[in-house]
Amino acid sequence: MDKAQMSARRPGREARRGSDDPRDRHRAILETAARVICERGYEGASIQDIAEACGLTKAGLYHHIRSKEHLLLEIQNYGMDVFEEQVLNQVLPIADPLERLKACMEKNILLVTHGWSKEVTIILHEHATLTGDARAQINARKKRYVKFLETSFAEAVRDGQVRPVNPTVAAFAFLGMVLWIYKWFRPEGAIDAPTLVREMQDLFFGSLEASLPPPPRKPARAGVKRKHT
Repeated sequence: MDKAQMSARRPGREARRGSDDPRDRHRAILETAARVICERGYEGASIQDIAEACGLTKAGLYHHIRSKEHLLLEIQNYGMDVFEEQVLNQVLPIADPLERLKACMEKNILLVTHGWSKEVTIILHEHATLTGDARAQINARKKRYVKFLETSFAEAVRDGQVRPVNPTVAAFAFLGMVLWIYKWFRPEGAIDAPTLVREMQDLFFGSLEASLPPPPRKPARAGVKRKHT
């Protein structure tokens, strides 16, 4: 295992070592806190647990955060930043709606199957924990993704690339298929991430893509006489 893999698997160690850049230090705290919350759940992870994982005292941790709920909000915003950078912004420029959707599924799967992407997992698992304005803020960012999927499916239907489906149903079917992966996928298991991408794309889009029209009939050759019986 190389150093990059080790630090990806042990973000707490990275947080303890820190960085001269305060932004890097803050990101390391968010990643470590995300790991702890993923392992123990939001209610089960105390501020003391998070502080120890970061190599800080409780007072030292509160120097970087306002409260536990605000920490969760920051983690979820950071997770959405990661998602938008690595998935949504990468596929938005793709003109072909079907190729855009397939690329989106691939990048989304690869993101949630990375062992370090705990911030994305928390968005899925702790979606109802935030309250008030904090929840509204994260939900607004999530709705941007849903709207992107609905628009892409509507374009694919309009262009005859997929059979007529309700874009909202298709969008949430897509999300339900992809976002459940974190519950069962294991990086050390028999299915690797690239194989998972191929299998899920085939399962989802294989039944959705419009059938090709039959080839046109060749005209009868001139001069061929029918045989009379």
